[in-house]
Amino acid sequence: MLPRAVLFDAYGTLFDVYSVGLLAEQLYPGHGERLAQLWRDKQIEYTRLVSMSGRYRPFWELTRAGLRFAARRLGLELPLEAEDRLMNQYRHLSAFPENRAVLAELRARDVRAGILSNGDPEMLAVAVKSAGLTELLDPVLSVHATRRYKTDPAAYALGPAALGLDPRQILFVSSNGWDAIGATWYGYTTLWVNRGNLPLEELEVTPTRIGSSLRDVLDFFPT
Repeated sequence: MLPRAVLFDAYGTLFDVYSVGLLAEQLYPGHGERLAQLWRDKQIEYTRLVSMSGRYRPFWELTRAGLRFAARRLGLELPLEAEDRLMNQYRHLSAFPENRAVLAELRARDVRAGILSNGDPEMLAVAVKSAGLTELLDPVLSVHATRRYKTDPAAYALGPAALGLDPRQILFVSSNGWDAIGATWYGYTTLWVNRGNLPLEELEVTPTRIGSSLRDVLDFFPT
């Protein structure tokens, strides 16, 4: 069954979560890259913790909590001004350079393209607008409506419900290997954009395809 629409993960897939490392390096010379990595790891860990424990908290709150933990873990002082600057930078993450061209080509091929993300609705709205992609992404779905984070099936179920399609008719695209696997288990056609050339998770499941760029999305929708 060929896909008829695309849903992109946002953070890490359309928006570079490690672009905050540039500001982090300015604030903490020699520690910026490590701070960005720990921040992201803890952010995702917290989504799993609150989902599995039934203690949902919005993604923005978990992002702030992850930053505070990462700073403490590295022994870095985090005054309110620095915290606010880093959090504001997270609202305006850099978009990957191929995004607009790929989304515009999908529009030209009459393929509907949207987002399904852990991000809060407000976070996603700012990120999409800041990247200048508002007119190219519809729908923009947030798991906030379910109070469950990916990889909970309730989060992935938002896609078929919004698009009115079988999961197999939707291409789910993520650069996060765990997300691509979760979506595959749910039933989506999947593309793992493996920008870091990482090994596949050892869980006896493989995404439909593995690529290295968002441009690989276009191979699913020949002209």
